[in-house]
Amino acid sequence: MIVRIMGEGQVQLDDAHFTELNKLDDELLREVEGGDEQGFRRTLNALLEAVRRLGAPLPDDSLEPSELILPSPGASLAEVREMLDDDGLIPGG
Repeated sequence: MIVRIMGEGQVQLDDAHFTELNKLDDELLREVEGGDEQGFRRTLNALLEAVRRLGAPLPDDSLEPSELILPSPGASLAEVREMLDDDGLIPGG
């Protein structure tokens, strides 16, 4: 799956990693819904770091359709709240 981190670029991520990512996504959803700014910031950074660690970066000049778009590390709680659906940021979580 191609994942875009807004403001950073794209990574190719194997579907096998989504169990780990969905745990972080579920935690992030609870923190956003609860307005926990500190927890939100910690978990968003952990989620993005996991995507970077587990994924293979695509070249900067490559522009593939992204199947999943994640917020930038500096995104606010309100901005991420607008991106969420019932499953969180990652569908099927």
